[in-house]
Amino acid sequence: MPYISRERRQDAAHAPQNAGEINYAITALLCEYIRSKGDSYASINDCIGALECAKLEAYRRIAVPYE
Repeated sequence: MPYISRERRQDAAHAPQNAGEINYAITALLCEYIRSKGDSYASINDCIGALECAKLEAYRRIAVPYE
């Protein structure tokens, strides 16, 4: 993963510093969820649904007041 250094990947306690690190953190969290629930359509669908709701919530909380 060229957008995040190997050292930063190992340090899960840090706050993301750029878009690549945000992407990595979200993807790692989704992969952990799928590993715990099992690789199935349902668990993948759970992740996609959560991503969509998180996107809408972030827009509501962050972008709307800015506009």
